[in-house]
Amino acid sequence: MTLKLKRTPGIYLVGFMASGKSTIARALADEIGWPFIDLDLEIEARAGKSISEIFKQVGEAAFRDLETKVLQHHISHIEAGQPRVIALGGGAFIQDRNWKMISNNGITLWLDCPLETVRRRLGDDNTRPLAANRNGLDQLFADRRSLYARADYRVDVNTDHVHEIVQRIIALPLF
Repeated sequence: MTLKLKRTPGIYLVGFMASGKSTIARALADEIGWPFIDLDLEIEARAGKSISEIFKQVGEAAFRDLETKVLQHHISHIEAGQPRVIALGGGAFIQDRNWKMISNNGITLWLDCPLETVRRRLGDDNTRPLAANRNGLDQLFADRRSLYARADYRVDVNTDHVHEIVQRIIALPLF
């Protein structure tokens, strides 16, 4: 295990929407015996409403503020030596303030998923606010790639087999 992960035992899965962050983070947490946190579910629980409702009612800026507060809460546990595997929302890692906190408190894994796979997984899902405009999805995907590339490790998500992806992660030199 890397010294950075020993100091601050946080593993953050980052990537575009529908790249499998929540599913893979849950499976990874089970594999290594750490608690799993889905940041988007935590935000919804704290707000008492869905992310799309938060976006509609108070806007993206207010959502991002809440996202940062929930993330700070979990990072305080990580700083105290309590490990966590955290699935971040697609936009959490690209926020500079979040990226600084995350990069100083654990290891980031970019789940690099092809856009064609993202489109297939999204299907007719209209619950994701930033996926509502499917015509703008290509540009959003392209705009975020360089920001996701700041992650400590890149993991190819070219399969839907969760166990295979988790094994790729376990094989990384961070363990």
